[in-house]
Amino acid sequence: MRLLLVFLLLLGCAGCHAPSGRDGVALASGRAALRLATWNFEWLVAPENFLALKRDCVPKGASLRGRRRALPCDVAGKLERSSADFDAIARYARQLDADVVALQEVDGPAAARRVFPGYRFCFTGAAAVQNVGFAVRPGLPYRCGPDLVPLSIDGRVRRGAELVLYPGTSAEIRLLAVHLKSGCGKRRLDSPRDQCAVLARQVPVLEGWIDAQAAAGRAFAVLGDFNRELLWDSGPARNEAGQPGSLWSEIDDGDPPEADLVNAAAGERFVNCHAGQNFTGYIDHIVLSRSLAARRVPASFHRVTFDTQDALRRKLTDHCPVSVDLVPSPNRG
Repeated sequence: MRLLLVFLLLLGCAGCHAPSGRDGVALASGRAALRLATWNFEWLVAPENFLALKRDCVPKGASLRGRRRALPCDVAGKLERSSADFDAIARYARQLDADVVALQEVDGPAAARRVFPGYRFCFTGAAAVQNVGFAVRPGLPYRCGPDLVPLSIDGRVRRGAELVLYPGTSAEIRLLAVHLKSGCGKRRLDSPRDQCAVLARQVPVLEGWIDAQAAAGRAFAVLGDFNRELLWDSGPARNEAGQPGSLWSEIDDGDPPEADLVNAAAGERFVNCHAGQNFTGYIDHIVLSRSLAARRVPASFHRVTFDTQDALRRKLTDHCPVSVDLVPSPNRG
């Protein structure tokens, strides 16, 4: 069955990336499960590109909007990473050992390749330093999907990145990587705050993507930096005026049935990235559709944490990755 799956992919998937002489995840990673992860890399820029951006950085308080590629001067002053910094981050990526990683705040393949050598990449096409995308382990059949441009709210925030795994087969999975608006972590979306208003505008776009996948009967997941503690997020989806109030209640409505969502972190103990952090809950999430959640490997949710000395000596990232393992069955219900 596995060999047949690969043969069909090679014959019928124009524009796709398929393995050569390997049968997907099981041989590529050495596991019998598909490991999905998400990681925000905090302005990850390749050193050769960082220098040019640093010379033309944007002063504090000035807007980045309207600039094709720009780096804030405070970021330029504190996040110029050395080869040793990249080596340390790459060491944690090897520890993560994921088949697919949703990436946030990465300046494209040149930077990502230093952390995930040998992987393949899909990135959004926005002309910005902070992009959203995916790193895909070699040997895993995939296709880069179109950008979810409306999620950017007319270019104010980040687009969504789509990835199709096992395209054109019964095992197909649709993934969406997101980096949603910050500043509304625990407030109601209808609270009088500009950041919450922007996030509220992103919600129907996100729900539209989810509902489209669910209506088509596809297994899917949304991964990324939601900038919101979804495990806390509850209450009515909308207020009396019909405005979004709870992001989670709005997207997890079970209509269509495949949109009965599961947060992979539900029931898990929160762990900070290192001893110097004092956050209280997850804002990086892996949200699974109903059929995909049924394929979770029990107790496989994991967060890779940083050694405290590494966090003090090296310029790592202000987020650390979370992951979950799935059974990559080609015969899903």
